[in-house]
Amino acid sequence: MTELRTVEPPTAADLDHARHAVAAELAPTPLIRLPLDDLVGADVYAKLETMQPTGSFKVRGALAAVAALGGAEGGVVTASAGNHGLGVAYAAARLKVTATVVVPSNASSAKIEGLRRLGAEPVLHGTSYDEAEAHALGLAASTGAEFVSAYNDPFVIAGQATCLAEVRDQLHGGFTVVVPVGGGGLLAGSVLAAHGPTRAAASPWSSAAARIRVVGVESAASRAVSAAAEAGAITEVEVGPTLADGLAGNLEPGSITPGLAAAHGVEFAAVGEEHIAEAVRLLATRCGLIVEGAGAVGLAALLAGVLELDGPVVLLLTGRNIAVPALTGILSPTS
Repeated sequence: MTELRTVEPPTAADLDHARHAVAAELAPTPLIRLPLDDLVGADVYAKLETMQPTGSFKVRGALAAVAALGGAEGGVVTASAGNHGLGVAYAAARLKVTATVVVPSNASSAKIEGLRRLGAEPVLHGTSYDEAEAHALGLAASTGAEFVSAYNDPFVIAGQATCLAEVRDQLHGGFTVVVPVGGGGLLAGSVLAAHGPTRAAASPWSSAAARIRVVGVESAASRAVSAAAEAGAITEVEVGPTLADGLAGNLEPGSITPGLAAAHGVEFAAVGEEHIAEAVRLLATRCGLIVEGAGAVGLAALLAGVLELDGPVVLLLTGRNIAVPALTGILSPTS
């Protein structure tokens, strides 16, 4: 195991920079109430990050990071299961920075096609996020490009914090926010948006106007962040196939996201494939929303009954980029 390093989280200045960088390019996404009272027994709201131009919340962190790096001479390089790569490609195009995106060769075809539509030719390497990330780190070291982690980057985390910051403006009073967790960038950003950075005196990020409970939900097939938060160290976990492909993978050494989650007492839950598929299907058929497996794990946790509810619940529906064959299989399961 590799001990968790002590790294300062994003400062109030970082969060403010991210807020301006994101607001300059993106409108706030809608927060809607879902017709699920009979199934869940609580008021359930959905933050529609599926409406982002890249189909995922990841564009927030990408914009914040690329803007913070300015005109990096060597450009930027990243690894992604797909959505972060789409965000970096979008940000690079908008901010006129060269970007290289490494994705596993078996990444979602929808995400690979999306990269190409944004003008980025993806570099296909390996068959897992871990292999793609190792290759991207090597490219950054050999070319002088800036590596932008999908989760272990203070500017990316600051960008992801803007999602829950918008929810705070849209829904008043206390609530539980259910956050999908892969590498933990959105979770770490949500913690900072809910509780503020440690050095945020006289900042709008210094405290939440109301009590916000943050819960992280992982696919049962990939539980790297909760394992590290519990152990106090990065520890390799077994990663299995999952409909929530955007959440699958181990953490790079020195990842700061588990430490941020542990420091704020974040609760974790895990869901299996049956409930993920049920959540994707229910969002499509009852709510008219196309949501990929990674984005649906929050609802899956509610359907599985693994969360204790007290008051309104906000689900961060983090992305829509599901391949058509996968969606068809979920909506029309074979008997």
